[in-house]
Amino acid sequence: MITNVFRRRLWAPVGVLTSLAYLVHQRRVALAEMQGAHGQHPVDRSLLELKMVQVVFRHGARSPLKPLPQEEQQVEWNLRLLEVPPQTQFDYTVTDLTGGPKPYSPLDSQYQKTVLKGGMFAGQLTKVGMWQMFALGERLKKSYVEDIPFLSPTFNPQEVFVRSTNIYRNLESTRCLLAGLFPHQKEGPIVIHTDEASSEVLYPNFQNCCSLRERFRGRRRAASLQPGISEDLKKVKEGLGIDSSDGVDFIVLLDNMAAEQAHGLLSFPKLERFTQLIERRAVDTVLYVQSDDRESLQMVVGPFLHLLESNLLRAVDPATPAGKTRKLYLYAAHDTTLMPLLMALGIFDHKWPPFAVDVTLELYQHQESKEWFVQLYYHGEEQVPRGCPDRLCPLDQFLSTMSVYTLNPDKYHTLCSRAQVTELRNAE
Repeated sequence: MITNVFRRRLWAPVGVLTSLAYLVHQRRVALAEMQGAHGQHPVDRSLLELKMVQVVFRHGARSPLKPLPQEEQQVEWNLRLLEVPPQTQFDYTVTDLTGGPKPYSPLDSQYQKTVLKGGMFAGQLTKVGMWQMFALGERLKKSYVEDIPFLSPTFNPQEVFVRSTNIYRNLESTRCLLAGLFPHQKEGPIVIHTDEASSEVLYPNFQNCCSLRERFRGRRRAASLQPGISEDLKKVKEGLGIDSSDGVDFIVLLDNMAAEQAHGLLSFPKLERFTQLIERRAVDTVLYVQSDDRESLQMVVGPFLHLLESNLLRAVDPATPAGKTRKLYLYAAHDTTLMPLLMALGIFDHKWPPFAVDVTLELYQHQESKEWFVQLYYHGEEQVPRGCPDRLCPLDQFLSTMSVYTLNPDKYHTLCSRAQVTELRNAE
């Protein structure tokens, strides 16, 4: 139950611990009213009140991160693809998590070193991607402004918190989403919060986690040598006329294929023949690289799960001061965030997360029993998380599922430091 979750976490806020008696009482009332002889009784949704929404989304369509080797076969990434649709214009400023100046972005500097045929940099958000994000914002507006009056029609910083990785395509994707969600917001800039690359938790942080870096070292290259993957990679590269020793794997192939298809471009006429095979083997490559053990998944996505969990715990804690929680949390992330997140939640469909896809967590409270529930969506479709009896999941069961992979900062630091300690001992 929820109270047991609080007890297990010695790092929980003091306000949570002081409210144990209240939560125990409400939990008992909920169980008495809502459980029948065969388990959980169907919940009357008309008595549920939406309290909080968290949306984790991938950026919109972009140029590829690494072009395929044959220059004569490369598509032209024309600078006209960077034109900004007027509807997506939305003023914003970027700060660090404490409100200070925007941190330096080493990844953006790295992308700008790769100039694609046509003049674009690697990984740039295009107008296609801008429209995708605008459409996601409009969908959120319909759900949380029009269908139910949950959010104000104009941006209110007391209701909405926005965080993005410090990568320009994600910041611009967030701009477009906000333009679709709050089309009437025309005055004053919106703040998008971001973090230093060294401490970012919205993607697997190899720079900050020695153990993660050590575990993954060489595994991507080794993945291409695994039975099945190796033979299929050889077949695809021969079919496309790509040299076998050029370092192109299924992830690079999928990245180029997805970017080209999103923009109606085609570098290799034969590429479409291998669409399903490339996606399947790219996913297999990631699964091999990340391995199927708990600690690897914890280090990849555990700190971000802790962030999502902390938002839930603050929202249900009656001792949380006013203004310390928001109605809507927006997190601009990446495919490398969403895949492990889906795995941890038990809803990964073995398909690569497309551009502009979202995972949405809704938190509800039953107005009579005061019980809390979570509703999970992926790409707008209802999901049943691992360990949950139905799509409407009791919060305690959802938190139990998350707790398997969640890492608070201290545990993350301890787990990530193991390889560093080993390296230091070996150097002595």
